[in-house]
Amino acid sequence: MSGKQKAKGKMEEATGKTKEAVGRTVGNERMMAEGQAKKSKGAARQAKEKTKDVFKH
Repeated sequence: MSGKQKAKGKMEEATGKTKEAVGRTVGNERMMAEGQAKKSKGAARQAKEKTKDVFKH
């Protein structure tokens, strides 16, 4: 299960980066903010899973 959550975190982070870049390119501040939020959510999910792995071993 941990692997799926890590992958989900990476995917969220990647889509967040893309959305942020597109928002910056077109000048849409709301899209940039949504991208940053999604990127942060993905990073947090990855950090949580890494922490769980540390305590698992």
